[in-house]
Amino acid sequence: MHYRYRRGYKNVINKALELTEKGINAPLAIETSGHAAMKENYYLDDGAYLCTKIIIKLAQLRKEGKTLESLLRELKEPVEACEMRFKITDSDFRTTGERVIRELEAYAEEQDGWQIAPDNREGIRVSFGKNDGDGWFLLRLSVHDPILPLNIESDSEGGVAIIREKVLDFLKKQDGVEVK
Repeated sequence: MHYRYRRGYKNVINKALELTEKGINAPLAIETSGHAAMKENYYLDDGAYLCTKIIIKLAQLRKEGKTLESLLRELKEPVEACEMRFKITDSDFRTTGERVIRELEAYAEEQDGWQIAPDNREGIRVSFGKNDGDGWFLLRLSVHDPILPLNIESDSEGGVAIIREKVLDFLKKQDGVEVK
């Protein structure tokens, strides 16, 4: 079962440890940038260990006449994706970023067709149906930098532009955020 959590490799490792302590099977903690820690290796962020596991799997697949791609064939990629980064101009960037996210959530609750993810653990994630962009966005506060990263994915051509405009309409009205 996928458990979407905050970014930051230490965050995902700590969450996997917490889930394991509660009796929930968490065999892998992986962060967006590729940091991966496996339970069988004591949740160490160890690229050499992971590479070794992949090489072993490749050898096993080869014996079966399969490739790594055969394992990935069923996974679906979005038709479009983009990331934008908005600079927070206030000196207390964390407070400003948190305010913008709270206000965006309140705004999203009032919009038709905006489906707020029930399990937001970082920022706000909103999904849209086929006629409204056919995808989702995630706006979050950077862990270290005074920026608000915005990730958008769509399963339809032109969908990213539709979703981007919806979010930009809101962000352009926010004090302390530079929207170009």
